[in-house]
Amino acid sequence: MNVLISLSSFGAAEVGRHGQLWCTRLALEAGADGVEVRGELLRDAAAELPALAGLAAVYSSPEGLWAHDGTLDEGALARGLAAANTLRAHRLKMSIGGFGATSHASLPRLKSLLDAQAVELLIENDQTVKAGTLPALQAFFGAADAAGLDLGMTFDMGNWHWLSECPLAAAQALAPRVRYVHCKGVQRLPAKWVAVPLADSLAPWRAVLRVLPADVPHAIEYPLIGDDLLAVTREQVAQIRSLKAIP
Repeated sequence: MNVLISLSSFGAAEVGRHGQLWCTRLALEAGADGVEVRGELLRDAAAELPALAGLAAVYSSPEGLWAHDGTLDEGALARGLAAANTLRAHRLKMSIGGFGATSHASLPRLKSLLDAQAVELLIENDQTVKAGTLPALQAFFGAADAAGLDLGMTFDMGNWHWLSECPLAAAQALAPRVRYVHCKGVQRLPAKWVAVPLADSLAPWRAVLRVLPADVPHAIEYPLIGDDLLAVTREQVAQIRSLKAIP
């Protein structure tokens, strides 16, 4: 199992202080196989992306594939693909954004755009109703299949809770499409859900992982915090790597 670290795990303040290159070097020193670079945390993309070239496995775009009015956002896709290519990352992660019934006609155009380059697009379940619920994603993937698109999924284990969805039911329905897993535990505070390490999670994360494919990359996407950040990160990488032994 390849273990990655989503660089958002170090927190916006820490990433803002040190930059994603510093965080990447720490992640690799801690034993991670690679990182997911976060578009929303780039301070100077023109300088940072080339400096990270060859070190990232995934580029995470903060933009949705479809705009709020249901039109394909070709600009957002182009920006995501350009960033991934600069990074020499093989995968681009995006949500479907405002995809809806009127968006189906744009799927052949998306196919032609993706056929022209080598970066693999993966669709993530986010924390919005239009792009993060099981019915929305099943409708999208059904339409994409009909249009001849072969799109895999980034399965975020935690995001389902923000929408009162069952992660186990989602895993059972979507497992054949999953090519990348965001490992994220959750706890419920009085007013909101928060991300935590899997070992501290209130969710049935072991059952979810048993359903999902074990041979795809698994990324840490929960807070990595501590006085000795390298030691904390190394411990969490080792824990995620040990998940393949879960019975």
